[in-house]
Amino acid sequence: MAATPSTTLEAGGREVRITNPDKVFFPRAGITKIDIARYYIAVADGALRGVYRRPMVLKRFVDGAEGEPFFQKRAPAQRPPWIETARITFPSGRHADLAVAGEAATIIWAVNLGCIDLNPWPVRAGDVDHPDELRVDLDPTPEATFAQVRDVALAVRDVLAELGYTGYPKTSGSRGMHINVRIEPRWGFPEVRRCALALGREVERRMGGVATTAWWKEERRGVFIDYNQNARDRTVASAYSVRPLPDARVSCPLTWDEVPDVDPAAFTLRTVPERFARIGDPHETIEEVRHSLEPLLELVARHEREGEGDAPWPPQFPKGEAEPPRVQPSRRRKKD
Repeated sequence: MAATPSTTLEAGGREVRITNPDKVFFPRAGITKIDIARYYIAVADGALRGVYRRPMVLKRFVDGAEGEPFFQKRAPAQRPPWIETARITFPSGRHADLAVAGEAATIIWAVNLGCIDLNPWPVRAGDVDHPDELRVDLDPTPEATFAQVRDVALAVRDVLAELGYTGYPKTSGSRGMHINVRIEPRWGFPEVRRCALALGREVERRMGGVATTAWWKEERRGVFIDYNQNARDRTVASAYSVRPLPDARVSCPLTWDEVPDVDPAAFTLRTVPERFARIGDPHETIEEVRHSLEPLLELVARHEREGEGDAPWPPQFPKGEAEPPRVQPSRRRKKD
């Protein structure tokens, strides 16, 4: 049987063309490009909430989920007229015009380009230098269990609540979890990142040996709280993103009541649409409150008075004035 050359899907009142709709993206699950597009249409309200008006990096899996993706930061020159862009400046000083997720059809357009998951910046198109979202990325080390991830997530919730913040948890779609906090877009990336580090350190104090903010892998134990995901030009998979795992697992929003017993394998492209239709989006209220960073900035100041300054940045960033040596500890000791 000849492959279908193209078809169209309706998304938010707009017709979007899907080329090679029968192309298999998840061979072990038998999931095709059109299956991915239909999934995002089924959860469009939730998926759009996670990316709305945000510049997106296009992570394109042209060879399917088991192939190597490439990251396209610049929006394609040949694109529909309704795809908006926003100019982003990178740590290098260079800039690019990124596609902006302004409507559900934008997501389906990205799927047609080979995108499986969605990777938005934590800013809105109208102000690309001041994040409106602080992201807590819980990344387990190879020896860590998902039970430990859940425990650390609950500890993050408690610290946030003590500081007056509401966090919104979701599975990462892999082995970890994410917790998003909407903030007022008044501070730059360095301040937001520094607050994420302070939050992580406070959790680490309470969960020594289980949670860690150690940047160097040789020093990590348990669940790494990746504060550098809040640095400029870093993105994480957004809510309802399908991840490139064999079972097409989804980064699924949760209620806090679900966290203690959650199994990330329960949320896949096949199962999440029914859940969404049945219970709606647990993150539906995420836009209702934007928090000030002041309580976290006070925590930063307290930590600094106690001798805890900055921590290492990713390698592509210019070295900060107060940053510790950007050399892994084992090599540093040999040099000394």
